[in-house]
Amino acid sequence: MTRGAPITETVTLHVPFRVVKRGGRKEMQLPEGATQVRRTDSTLVKALARAFRWKRMLETGEFSSISELAEREGIAFTYMARLMRLTLLSPEIVDGIMDGRQPAGVILANMMDPFPLDWQEQRALWGEPRPPQG
Repeated sequence: MTRGAPITETVTLHVPFRVVKRGGRKEMQLPEGATQVRRTDSTLVKALARAFRWKRMLETGEFSSISELAEREGIAFTYMARLMRLTLLSPEIVDGIMDGRQPAGVILANMMDPFPLDWQEQRALWGEPRPPQG
């Protein structure tokens, strides 16, 4: 397979962006106003799934305490308790996380620290999830 005539012109394209860490991965962040396709933060989605699964196991009586559940799962009690706080997020934020539209500050590292339980205070702290794209 041979190539035709060599390309004599060079085109240089400059795209302003910065690389940020999100959920343990590096992600390209475009400048303000640029449309950006959002991907689901799989680390955060998995953490949510685990937290809601554990909550269900406690609510159904399968385990009588977080301590008992943590021991069975082989996880530190403190880690499990911090992760289970995710079940206290507003439904809009949970939906946003599942769709990859969560507010910018909503990453697992930030969610491990205490956050307001009131859903309006959560929106004030992190902002509204981004609207769906499409």
